[in-house]
Amino acid sequence: MSIVISDLLNRCTFPEGPLECAVSGGADSMALLVLATQVSSEVKAIHVDHGIRKNSDAEADFVFQTAQSLGATFESVAIEVQPGPNLEARARKARYSVLPENVLTGHTADDQAETILLALIRGSAWHGLSGIRPSLQRPILKLRRLETEAVCQKFNINYFKDPSNEDLLFRRNQIRHQILPLLNSISDRDLVPILERQADILRSGADFLKAESEKVNPTNCDELSEAHTAVARESIRNWIWENRDDDHPPDIATIDRVLAVASLEIRSTDIGSGWRVERTNRVLRIVPPKEI
Repeated sequence: MSIVISDLLNRCTFPEGPLECAVSGGADSMALLVLATQVSSEVKAIHVDHGIRKNSDAEADFVFQTAQSLGATFESVAIEVQPGPNLEARARKARYSVLPENVLTGHTADDQAETILLALIRGSAWHGLSGIRPSLQRPILKLRRLETEAVCQKFNINYFKDPSNEDLLFRRNQIRHQILPLLNSISDRDLVPILERQADILRSGADFLKAESEKVNPTNCDELSEAHTAVARESIRNWIWENRDDDHPPDIATIDRVLAVASLEIRSTDIGSGWRVERTNRVLRIVPPKEI
């Protein structure tokens, strides 16, 4: 694939000044590092070693050598993630806990499309279907995965191919290798740009609903009943997500059950992981598992 670096940079959103990049060693993060060195003279590559794969120290050295060749500094951070359920989600949470707050990540348009489809099958509402929110921390979000691979090829940068990205036990990999290609075949076109545009539309709607929902007290049954259903749902969503320990906001089915409690149809409902919403004197409250 032929690319022009200046054209790619025009589609990127790198902030000014020194840049810190999260670099796993894959094509996306390596391309992020390469492009960062094209726009800033002060770039640091930060590699997080999860200790999950064998020879992970060799991966860190691999990133170090690449950073050195590009004139970037390097930092390696070791964390420990125990094997078990939800390994991918727990590893991601642990990784972000040790990375700097404003670290740049190598999310691409293909990641965006996969995230939207994952949100769809989870039953997410406006915010989930809005996908990854564009920001200066995700400067290559408009680039495609083929383009990040082409960047590495152009600069003679080798990159690590994580075997876990092929493991169909992970839902994202099923989306990447099975569902999205099938949808492309059915529609006879590349759906990634379509999903990107859809996310932009939904994100605008989500921002409007969030602003309106902040005018509603999510614990007050009367206010919820008087509000438009979409606004009441958004108010409940944010209330639960802010108060319940969970990586994801509640799905629409959970939110509608809480609305049923607010409208006096039922007295209480489960909202996941042992948490409940109960009603007393037309006031809602969230009850954690330890109090049930």
